[in-house]
Amino acid sequence: MTGTQTQRVAVLTDAETATGYRLAGAEVIETTPGEAVSALERLIVEGRYGLVAVDTGLVPDPATATARVMRGRDLPILLPIPSLRDAFATDTVDAKAYMGKLVRDTIGFDIKL
Repeated sequence: MTGTQTQRVAVLTDAETATGYRLAGAEVIETTPGEAVSALERLIVEGRYGLVAVDTGLVPDPATATARVMRGRDLPILLPIPSLRDAFATDTVDAKAYMGKLVRDTIGFDIKL
């Protein structure tokens, strides 16, 4: 395909969560909360990614945080994803129910082991 560029997918997350995404085959960019917005802006400016999944534990609202840099750009699409810390907080979420919902939403039915 001449003249077209393949857009890549990346996950912007912390070091603690990065391994899980890597095991799933995702391209991961590790960052800290203090550097997360700068790292996300660099990914946008580089123009290599069509989709960047952003850990909301690092950047709670990626669209607002990068509005200036995204102005006039269609890509990348910024997809906020819940941080694992938030997803599995025992005081707010039942981890088993959360994982069950993810599986059900992804494949359309429950799996019980």
